[in-house]
Amino acid sequence: MVGSRSRSGAFARYGARVTYLSPLAYLLGIEGAAILRGIREGTADEAFVHTRIAEVRALLDTPSLTDAPGVTAVPGTISAAEVYGAWAATYDMPGNQMLDIEQPIVRRILDGLPVGTALDAACGTGRHTAYLAELGHRVIGVDQSADMLSVAAARLPEVDLRQADLERLPLADDSVDLVVCALALTHVPQLAPVMAEFARVLRPGGHLVISDAHLLLSYVRPTLPRPGPEGRPSILAEYHRPLSEYLSVALPLGFQVRHCEEPGRPPEAYVGPHRTDMSWELLNWYPEASAAAHDNVPVVVIWHFQLAD
Repeated sequence: MVGSRSRSGAFARYGARVTYLSPLAYLLGIEGAAILRGIREGTADEAFVHTRIAEVRALLDTPSLTDAPGVTAVPGTISAAEVYGAWAATYDMPGNQMLDIEQPIVRRILDGLPVGTALDAACGTGRHTAYLAELGHRVIGVDQSADMLSVAAARLPEVDLRQADLERLPLADDSVDLVVCALALTHVPQLAPVMAEFARVLRPGGHLVISDAHLLLSYVRPTLPRPGPEGRPSILAEYHRPLSEYLSVALPLGFQVRHCEEPGRPPEAYVGPHRTDMSWELLNWYPEASAAAHDNVPVVVIWHFQLAD
């Protein structure tokens, strides 16, 4: 699936980048990714490659795909607050595989840190907030979404919850011992102001634990469109970053790296009908190609920083 700077009527009308999402193009891309990855990793033998080529031919000869219209979607015309408002009631329900992968690693890091005052930045419905409270921390939760905070408040009535942006945290300087920010920075256009706020509110020697959607995942799992203004298809703007960007921002602020991990989905995550949590049900068309393109691709990156004394 390719996002491009189109000169079509849609580009002229919306005055912005547009992305044309085509089921056929996506499947062709998965086949191509499978071949390239197989070549890179030494698993693309002759039978594998010929099978992929045969599947490409079959895709091009499938009228339900070749005749199916794609969707032209406009990135950035729907906000994260709108999307998370719609997700609030179901965000923590079982089946969110990104949470299933991220959460145990983050909690393993939190288990080894001293108890104090903790900020759950972009706390959402309070899944990490609740765990921090169980560990004995005095917890402050901050989130932009009133809907997500409402769920968190019902779940954690005794916790101090505040509505605010990450770029302007409603906390004093040097006021917390730990900051946790889970799966939120991908929605922040500029990383530097947010990291500066984390450094500002942390006490010297304090800890910062971040999880974020991985850059590599974004290439094989595109963000799907949803209704935007006036019902036009829209894509939530996301900012997937190379690991070097986190370091180039964090190190000058005095953060030191204590741990970094890039977990991916195991192969069994793509077996059977449950693979439909990825991008459309299309991945069920050719499971071998889907698995070859996706297996163990990093889903999230998890950082543990410590602010210098």
